[in-house]
Amino acid sequence: MTGLEDIWVPLVDEPIGSIVEQIQREHPEIERAVDSPRKLLAFRTFAYIRVGLKLGQMLFDHDLPAYDGSETWVDALLRDRALRDELVTEVKAVADEISADPELADEESLGPDDGARERFRAFARERLRRA
Repeated sequence: MTGLEDIWVPLVDEPIGSIVEQIQREHPEIERAVDSPRKLLAFRTFAYIRVGLKLGQMLFDHDLPAYDGSETWVDALLRDRALRDELVTEVKAVADEISADPELADEESLGPDDGARERFRAFARERLRRA
């Protein structure tokens, strides 16, 4: 049986995974929307699918110059800011849908909650005062 790492690594290494990851980094509201392990897994799964479908649609809808070896068709498409913005909109829509899913509403966050952050800040301030 194939392990999860064997399945996810090829997806993440491909352009679709890189595109989704970059959009996530550029838009912190996505991280806040998919803040639990199950939400993140669902988000990545559906974001990869929808970005792939969107890229395929873009390929058929837009004329691209003949391939000269300098860039991939994905890179050629993403040079157009409007097309890149369409992908951002698609990824944000996936995050919003996952965040609004009532079955995932009670999931625990990936990181510390606000109370834990405040306790750490108080601890750090105290330690720094002593040093």
